[in-house]
Amino acid sequence: MTEFLQIMLNGVAAGSGYALMGIAMVIIYKTSEVVNFAQGEMALASVFFTYMILQNYGIPFVYAMPLAALFAVFVGCVLEFAVLRRARRQTTLGMIIVTIGLEMILMGLVSWKFGADHKVMPFPITEFESIWLAGFYVTTLEAVTFSVVWAVMLGLFVFYRCTRLGLIMKATQQNRSAAKLMGVRTNRVLMFTWGLSSLVGCIAGLLLAPRSMEPFMMWDPMLKGFAGAVVGGMTSIPGAVFGAYFIGIVENLFGRYASMEFKSAVAFALIVIVLCVKPSGIFSRHYVKKV
Repeated sequence: MTEFLQIMLNGVAAGSGYALMGIAMVIIYKTSEVVNFAQGEMALASVFFTYMILQNYGIPFVYAMPLAALFAVFVGCVLEFAVLRRARRQTTLGMIIVTIGLEMILMGLVSWKFGADHKVMPFPITEFESIWLAGFYVTTLEAVTFSVVWAVMLGLFVFYRCTRLGLIMKATQQNRSAAKLMGVRTNRVLMFTWGLSSLVGCIAGLLLAPRSMEPFMMWDPMLKGFAGAVVGGMTSIPGAVFGAYFIGIVENLFGRYASMEFKSAVAFALIVIVLCVKPSGIFSRHYVKKV
């Protein structure tokens, strides 16, 4: 029984990393209905920027974090303004292809600049520091990641429910033309959305970097985060979080009791099942637009 609970706890810990990526993807989808497959590589660029200023310029970590956040917001805003805004009349499939193209470009730029070798991020918390919690083993980094996920989720929940800008973002997603008629500057709203999403992705990347830091490090968390968002609902931030936890727990149980080789395939099997049973996701409502 203890082993089973430890596996469950490890699944929640793994799901915390996926959850931040899922939240970042949901932020963009809630406003623009675009599935951003470049989310992982946007975070990757911010992580390697942080590594560069820490290693090459000797900037203390406490000062490097605000610079990394500003860089992440800048990357998101520039990509929305320079690429996504120019391709906005594309079909949904066309927009997905655009984000996949951005993903490949960003990954190529990072590989060209920093190489494909494994790097070590000078993070104040290592993956080997651990604590005992009620008789169970958990690393300090996993505990911090779990806390950050809940802080981000609750902060965004309040932001969307209680602030004017959050309500404007929801209105832009529901009917962009009506929002424009009401005086909403939808272009600025979408730019802010991409900047905010990039910031959350940067946080996810920095918390994952101590475990593994190389040009492909965000590929798996991005896909698992997307799977969690689909399972929970692409318009629900709490749904993305709990969907990511569900993915982490199920894949850990599958890897322990069934097959470690097919552990990563579990997330995509769950996507198929959820889309067949409840296409809008577990925590989202299905909206029908009347013509």
